[in-house]
Amino acid sequence: MNEEKQKAQFRAQEERSTNERANILGISYLDTRGMAENADLVQDSLTIEQMYQQKVVPLRAGTDEHSAVFGITSSTPQSFLKAIENDFSGKSTVVEFVMISMSGFREYMVRYDPPKVVRYDDVKIAQDGDSQTIDQVSQTLENVLSDDLLDYLIEQADKLGASDIHIETQRNGVRVRFRVDGALHAIAELSHDKYRILQASIASRANISTAERQPQSGHIQHPLKNSPDTILNMRIETVPTSYGQDAVIRLFNFDESLLQLDRLGLDVTRRDQLDQIVAHPHGMVMVVGPTGSGKSTTLYSLLNALNQPDRKLVTLEDPIEMAMTGVTQIPVDTTTGDSFADKLRAVLRIDPDVIMVGEIRDVDTAKTAIQASITGHLVLSTFHASSAGAAFSRMIDMIGQNPIFANAIRMVISQRLVRRLDDATKIAYDPDQTEREWIHNALGTVPAGYDVPDISTVKLYKPGKSAAAPFGYIGRIMIMEQLLVSEQIQRFIRGEVKDVNVAEIERAARSEGMLTMMQDALLRVLRGETTLEEINRVL
Repeated sequence: MNEEKQKAQFRAQEERSTNERANILGISYLDTRGMAENADLVQDSLTIEQMYQQKVVPLRAGTDEHSAVFGITSSTPQSFLKAIENDFSGKSTVVEFVMISMSGFREYMVRYDPPKVVRYDDVKIAQDGDSQTIDQVSQTLENVLSDDLLDYLIEQADKLGASDIHIETQRNGVRVRFRVDGALHAIAELSHDKYRILQASIASRANISTAERQPQSGHIQHPLKNSPDTILNMRIETVPTSYGQDAVIRLFNFDESLLQLDRLGLDVTRRDQLDQIVAHPHGMVMVVGPTGSGKSTTLYSLLNALNQPDRKLVTLEDPIEMAMTGVTQIPVDTTTGDSFADKLRAVLRIDPDVIMVGEIRDVDTAKTAIQASITGHLVLSTFHASSAGAAFSRMIDMIGQNPIFANAIRMVISQRLVRRLDDATKIAYDPDQTEREWIHNALGTVPAGYDVPDISTVKLYKPGKSAAAPFGYIGRIMIMEQLLVSEQIQRFIRGEVKDVNVAEIERAARSEGMLTMMQDALLRVLRGETTLEEINRVL
C-alpha cells in the first residue's frame, strides 16, 4: 500500500472517531478535509498562543456576520469555551462550537501560523589553505535544522555539480568533502553530535542501520527544490571505521536530452565504429574503467541512439540511475539477494533486442551475457578493468579462453574523465625540452588519420582563476581508447595464442589503428582542452 493511501485511511478513521466523540458530548461535528486551504482567516478573535495552548481555531463558518464559529478538539478545556462565550456576550454575536479532528486543527494552524522559511547560505568550495571558508560552511551546517540537514547537503552538492558527497569520521570531528569535476574538495568539518543527526537521516531514508559493523548499500531519491519534476537518484555506501561510520553519497542527475553520441567528443574514426554498432545491434560491447569514469554516460548515450520504436530495450541496473523514455528498466538490488545473472535469464524470455547489464561481476553473469549476445541480441555492459586490453585478460581469467566469447565481443571502450580548462582564463606557456620529448615519444605511434601538431612549436596551457572557475576548470571531458575486435584480437580470446597478456593484446590493437588512452589525452592537451598535470593525475 502506498504512503498516500495509508494517510487517507488514517485520516478517515480519525474523522470517524472525532464524530463519535462529538455525539457523546452533544456537540456538532465538522469534517474539515479540504477546507483549511481556502478558508478565510479571523485574525482578531484569538491569539496564536491561545490557539496552540487551548487547541481552538476560529473557523468563521457562521450563517451571517453576527455569528462566530470556533473549531474545538477533544483537548479544549470547557473553561476556555466559557471564556470565549463571555467575551462575545456583549457583542450581539452568536457563538457556535463545532468539534474538529486534531489533523483538521493542525491544517488550520498551518494557515494561521505558517512555518517560517529558513534560508541558509550557499556552500562555497575553499581554495587550498583557505580555512576561513571551511569554518564558515562548518558553522552554517551546525546551524541547519536537523530535519533539513541531509536535504541541504544534497541540494548544495547538486548546485555545485558534485558527483559524490564524502562524509568521513575522524578523531576530532567529521570531514565533509564534495567531488567536483573528478577532484575532492574539503567543504566543512561537522561535530560528531551533528553527524549523528545526519547519519540517522541517511539511515532512515536509505533503509540501512547506523549500528551495523559491516559495509552497507542503500538508495535514496530526492526531488530537487529548484526543479521539483527532477528526481535525483543517489546510491549510499557506508563502511565502519575507527571513529564511526563513513558514508559516500553518489549523485546521479542525467539530462536525457544531453545523452547524445555527438557530445562524447569522438573523432570521425571512432564515431564511425560506434555508428556501426548502432546500425547492426548484435553482439557484445563492454565499457570499462574505474568508478566515476563516465561509463554510465557512455552507455546511456548508446541506449539513446539505439532507442527506436521497432526495438525493445531493457536495462538491469543497481540502482537505476536515470529514467529513460521508451526503455524497460529493471532494478537489481544485490543487497537483498538479487543477481544480474538471474534477472538477465528472466529478461531473455521477454524477447528484448538490446540489453544493458549494469555490471558484469561474476562468472555466471559473464556467461549468461555472452550467451545472450550470440543469439541475436546486443548486450551492453560495464566491467572493471584498467584498460581495453586488460578487460580481455581479466575476462579470460574469469571464464577461460572461450571461442564463444570471441564470436560475441565486438568492442571494448576504456575511458576516464579529466577536467576541462576554462577557455576564458587558461594561460599559455612554452613546454620545456623534457616535456616536448615525452609528448613526442608518446605520440610517435599515433595511427594515420589523426592530426598531430608540430610538437617543437606547440604551446601548452595551465589553469587560471576566476569567480566562475576558482580552480581554472569547468566541467570534464572524456578520454578513451576504443578497441574494435578484429580477427587478430579474436585469436587471443579463442586460445590460439597461448601467452595472453595485456601488452600483446594492446600491441595488436595499436597495429590495427587503435588510439591509446594516453595518446587521446595528449592530443587533447595539445588542443588546449586540459593540462599535462591533469592527465597525469588521472592516468
